[in-house]
This record gives sequence, structure tokens and C-alpha cells, in this order.
Amino acid sequence: MREPSSGMLAPERRVHILAALARDGIVKVTSLSEELGVTPVTLRRDLAQLEVDGLVLRVHGGAIPAHESEVPEAAVLPPVTVRPAAGRDAIGILVPSLNYYWPTVVRGAEQEAERLGYRLLIRGASYELQDERPLLERLVEEDGVVGLIVAPNTAAEHADEVLEWLHRAPVPAVLVEREGRGPDLSPMESASSDHALGGMLAARHLADLGHERIALVLSRSSPTSGQVAAGWSEACRELGLPESMGVAAHLPDRNSPDFSSVVAATLDDALAHGVTGMLVHPDPEALAFVDVAMTRGISVPEDLSVIAYDDEVARMFTPAFTAVAPPRTAVGRTAVGLLHRRITEPDVSVERAKLSPSLSIRASTAPPRTV
Repeated sequence: MREPSSGMLAPERRVHILAALARDGIVKVTSLSEELGVTPVTLRRDLAQLEVDGLVLRVHGGAIPAHESEVPEAAVLPPVTVRPAAGRDAIGILVPSLNYYWPTVVRGAEQEAERLGYRLLIRGASYELQDERPLLERLVEEDGVVGLIVAPNTAAEHADEVLEWLHRAPVPAVLVEREGRGPDLSPMESASSDHALGGMLAARHLADLGHERIALVLSRSSPTSGQVAAGWSEACRELGLPESMGVAAHLPDRNSPDFSSVVAATLDDALAHGVTGMLVHPDPEALAFVDVAMTRGISVPEDLSVIAYDDEVARMFTPAFTAVAPPRTAVGRTAVGLLHRRITEPDVSVERAKLSPSLSIRASTAPPRTV
């Protein structure tokens, strides 16, 4: 996991605090100060706000969860290796992160693996890793897995070689939240969310509320941004909404030094074009937009409706965010199910499962203010 920079916005710090709290059950100001590169005073203010929001209970030197039920399930890290009864066949799963988004996918995979009698070997690879083949080879050659579930970095230099290796691997493989083809252009088995549908759900919700000028803001580094944008644009065309504001911006990485200035400039551009509703992918970026907007006296949702994409921690902020939620747990379960089918029935036809996301309507969206 890359260490966050000292330029983090308040919502980003609070996302990190809540994830650490869910993982460890307690957070310490001294540790967070070093980890996030901010002063203890700043962190105490963050904890005070989270306590006001009913999410934490401050104790001497840090904080604990206010209520167990308030800790976001998706923030809880899975164990690195699940080892049920000895002698069970092992499945290897390689995902880009064990911190954001992927823990819930892994949890679903754990549940289905346990039901089918497998043990699960979990490995995390950062988005910076250009070639995942050495990790995959070790899972096969040293750990003896009977199958692989992989979310490869499709934007990496060696992406095609990784897909070719998976296609020719001595054990079957299923892609998770990715799609791909082998060197002969044959489709590879996959389980993924229908992110295009997620973009459509968000655009239609804003249109149903009466918004006519809407905008989409995406993380440049997200491999699912293209699918979200495709669904959003299709919905805009169907709804007769202006194409010019279909995509407002692609944001740099949250840890880049220009992230905050790009967020501010994008918000300025959207407001200058009369935008009253937007979808922002993913959650932390949406929180950053709302933080900047509220600092400027722009009310959410009265002046600007905001939908977050991913629904990792969106419900835990004030106002609680309307959000598109990919079916992460079901994706993990489905990936293991497909792999089991491939292991037990090697000649069965290839399946590419697409699972539908849902829209949770909360307090960050409302009809546009009438003039």
C-alpha cells in the first residue's frame, strides 16, 4: 500500500482513519500522524468530527468504533491466507489491493471456497506492479494451487503477456472484475460487475430528479472508469441530456501533488457550465468534491447533487452519499463458482458472468434548486 501524502483532504484522511479503525479496532493519533504525514492537532480535529458524526468514540490518545455496526464491512481486511482443514485443495487469488474495494470481493470468494471445500490463498499486488507472472508462478509451482482467480493490471506494460500466461497456465484461471482474451482471441472465463449499467443508473437517477446539466468525474487510474463512462454516455444520449457535459474530467491519483487543485478546477468548470448533479468515481474522490464545495458555501444536495461510485464508505459521511454499489461479494462468490466448474468439468463452455450493481439513494441527491 502506498503511503498517503501530506496533501490529503479531510475526507480522504477520514476514509483512511475509518479503514484503519475497522482493521485494527483502535487508532492511535501518534501512529496516524506518522502514517498520514499530518500533525496530531489535525488528526484530533478529524476524530472530533467523526465522533460528532457518531462513527467513533474518542479515548486517550486515539479512538475506537462508536458502535460495531457502524464499521464499514468493506474496510475490514481479510486474512492473508485462509486455512480450513488440512488436505483441501487450494485456490489462489491475486488482487491489486487488500485495502480498498477488494476485501469484500475476497470475502465473497472465501465464503464460496469454504462452501465448496477449498482453502483460499490470498495475495495482493499493487497497481504499480507491471508483471504479475512471478507471483502467479509461485502460487502454482510452490503453493500447488489447483486454480487461479486474478484481477490483472490491464494497463501495465506486460498486461498481454500476463493474459497469455494465464491462458496457457497448467491450472484453470478466472478473471475477476476484468475481461480478457487469449492469444487466439478466445474469451477467458470471468466474473465482473456491470459497471456500464452502474453509470446508467446514476445518470437516470439524476435525470429523474429533474437535473438537466450533469457531469461525470472519473479517476484516471481506475481500470473500470471506461465502462462507467460508456454507460453514462449511453444514458445521456437516451435521456437527451447535453453530451458536452458527459465527462467533466479525469482526476489524477489521490496521492499526486496536483490532486487538490484539479478537484477545485473541475468543480469550478462544472459550476460554470451550470451543472447541478454529478457522479464521481470512486468514493474518496466524491468526498473530496463535497469537501471543497462545502468549504465554498455550496450546499449538498441543495446546490449540487453528488453520487459516489463504489459505495465503500459513502453512507458514513454527512450528508450520507447516494451511491452506486457494485455487487462485490457476489462477484467473488461467482468467480470461485466458475473456477470450481472449470476444475470439475474441464470441457464446459467458457462463461463470462456480468453482475448488476445497485443504487442506494441517500441524502446527497435531491431535485435541483428552482430559480
